[in-house]
Amino acid sequence: MLIAWTTVATPAEAEDLAARIVELRLAACVQIEGPIRSYYLWEGRTESNDEFRLTLKFLPAQLEALEAYMIENHPYDTPEWIVVRAERVAEKYLSWAEANSRNPPL
Repeated sequence: MLIAWTTVATPAEAEDLAARIVELRLAACVQIEGPIRSYYLWEGRTESNDEFRLTLKFLPAQLEALEAYMIENHPYDTPEWIVVRAERVAEKYLSWAEANSRNPPL
């Protein structure tokens, strides 16, 4: 199983992105946290904004399609997109994720 993170500016953006990703079965689960406060450099200046973090849990077979969807549909020009592999996943949870995912569209 893979886990990815991204952030968006508003609760509505987070809800829309999460719902569509799950409806398309690109991820078995998307959790929304926030607001969180982000500090970062942008165009040479320190910025800080409230954001909403999405945590996505999905199967390796979904990675390419999910990443393509995220690039195409994310509201930011340069979205955070970090993906890691889970070292251990409970068998029941993994079975549930497999049952609620599908192979990427052809």
